[in-house]
Amino acid sequence: MARPTDKFEEIVSFYEKGLGLTRIGGFSGHQGYDGVMFGLPNANYHLEFTSHIDGTPCPAPTKDNLLVFYMPDWNSIENITNRLASMGYHKVEPENPYWGEGGITIEDPDGWRIVLYHSTGL
Repeated sequence: MARPTDKFEEIVSFYEKGLGLTRIGGFSGHQGYDGVMFGLPNANYHLEFTSHIDGTPCPAPTKDNLLVFYMPDWNSIENITNRLASMGYHKVEPENPYWGEGGITIEDPDGWRIVLYHSTGL
């Protein structure tokens, strides 16, 4: 998944420091674009965020467009939630009540939503 942002530094901080994702790559000044990639080493997928020197408007989608992280350890979910709260990112009510039954929904700096969902056996 790749998406633009006008809040590049805040997005990097949210996903790297707040969520604890691993930065696996990045680039700067490529035809006016900077970018960062987060993921798991040696995986064939990643999240990529880009920013253009002239700006990159990127309105958030609906409140039910979600990036879901299935996590077996509830303590990890609480630790991440607390770390994000200390950075100013707090829980929000999910559009679909299902996500509130076993998860925590938080908006990133651009208003896109992530869910930290407690799930075992996945």
